[in-house]
Amino acid sequence: MYDYTDFDEAFVRSRVAQFRGQVERRLDGSLTEDEFRPLRLMNGLYLQLHAYMLRVAIPYGTINPRQMRQLAMIADRWDKGYGHFTTRQNIQFNWPKLPDVPDILGALADVGMHAIQTSGNCVRNVTADHFAGAAADEIEDPRPYAELLRQWSTDHPEFQFLPRKFKIAITGAPNDRAVTRAHDIGLRMVRNDRGEAGFEVIVGGGLGRTPMIGTTVRDFLPVADLLPYVEAVLSVYNTLGRRDNKYKARIKITVHETGADEIARMIEARFAELRPLFGGADQALLAEIRQAFAPPAFRNAPVDAHEAARAADPVYRAWADTNLAPHRNDQYAIVTISLKAHGATPGDATSDQMRLIADLAETFGHSEIRISHEQNVILPHVHKSDLPALHAALSGARLGTANVGLISDIIACPGMDYCALATARSIPVAQEIATHFEALKLEHDIGPLKIKISGCINACGHHHVGHIGILGLDRAGVENYQITLGGDGSEDAAIGEKTGPGFAYDEIVPAIERILRAYLDLREGPGETFLMAWRRVGMAPFKAALYGEASNRHAA
Repeated sequence: MYDYTDFDEAFVRSRVAQFRGQVERRLDGSLTEDEFRPLRLMNGLYLQLHAYMLRVAIPYGTINPRQMRQLAMIADRWDKGYGHFTTRQNIQFNWPKLPDVPDILGALADVGMHAIQTSGNCVRNVTADHFAGAAADEIEDPRPYAELLRQWSTDHPEFQFLPRKFKIAITGAPNDRAVTRAHDIGLRMVRNDRGEAGFEVIVGGGLGRTPMIGTTVRDFLPVADLLPYVEAVLSVYNTLGRRDNKYKARIKITVHETGADEIARMIEARFAELRPLFGGADQALLAEIRQAFAPPAFRNAPVDAHEAARAADPVYRAWADTNLAPHRNDQYAIVTISLKAHGATPGDATSDQMRLIADLAETFGHSEIRISHEQNVILPHVHKSDLPALHAALSGARLGTANVGLISDIIACPGMDYCALATARSIPVAQEIATHFEALKLEHDIGPLKIKISGCINACGHHHVGHIGILGLDRAGVENYQITLGGDGSEDAAIGEKTGPGFAYDEIVPAIERILRAYLDLREGPGETFLMAWRRVGMAPFKAALYGEASNRHAA
């Protein structure tokens, strides 16, 4: 993985020193909160319901054991012994004290980490496929391109004060695990007719109060043109994007109001102006960056231990069926470590769990760790002979739950337990759904299912692209939960369709059960997933199941 250069080190250290002075001036009253707010946001520091929250970048979800141990240390020393991994492949600390934040940033800098551009109207943390560099279906590892974009966008003088925040996602595989079509710019690696690798460029996706699937503005962009083309997109947006209304300031609105064809024309015109200015410097830098992402030295050994454990142990077999993914090396597997034990807070990891993951990555995983946008942790390179020992170690720390991709593997934002913007709770709903279906022993019968929960219209829980999406709202001071069905964050991305009136807090879990029992009744065998069944039959049978027994209550 990429390590800081001397330039990176000096840049981050100078930002830490600068922010230390700003914090001192806030504490002595020289800066008001209104004056301090934009300064702290530039360094990832939010003021939440109960305390400050620090959001730390994990660029394209890649982290090493030393960094993971440092996060554990920060959680113990300056927080409450845990961290929260987010849908942006960041980690959040929910309880830092303001005087301690410069020291936290200094500790992050010690291991090549920072919180720069994790907030503000700038290019945020670039996210990527969490199986990058390992997946069997991958055309090319997208992380060198993500690192190139990170270096280009950090402190870019033209793009620090955009009309609104800007999010880029990149995947190197045809199977989209990075939700690229729901980002301001989505980059999907493809091959042209000559077999050359390049990018499909998707612009104007986004969720929130106006969810939209992005528009393809280039079917094939040569990899050598990536930076000038992305800069062209940002330049057009920075010129056209609205600054009079923050709810209409995202590029998705710009594309909608200007028209996709006209936006594409303007991007191409700006690209023609910018391309000659790069002069190959970006390609020289990319060549250097690529060297940092060389694959590990894979070993050649028998895989009998894995096969024997799978045949003898049903608990291990269930874990192997759900938490392992195909690796490009047949002797290896990609391991997803679930941070969704039944009843746990989705995405939370204790300091002890973080340290264990770091140890296991060193012992079994070539010292590589990924964070997924689905709020889990990935060991991308594990030899199959080591899987039984790895599973045993994970199980002893409540990290061996066999539920990846199932109903309890829920994406959930922090909701009203933490967030100042939230209008309803998310975490308790996720916990109750997980424990409810575990008690019913239906989880594995239901099969692949993505439930996503947001505690407000900002959609940090990606509910719009959940197979079942849940949106918590405030209705006259009472929590009310809307349900959407049929959303999809894959290469076939779709926005979910609302079922109808929402449900009170104590009604939402029974409502989800009615939906899923209807699915089990109507599916054409266990091979038909919920999403497949939805696409076959549509809304009607699910709506009948949801509201039939409560039609009088929901008639309005």
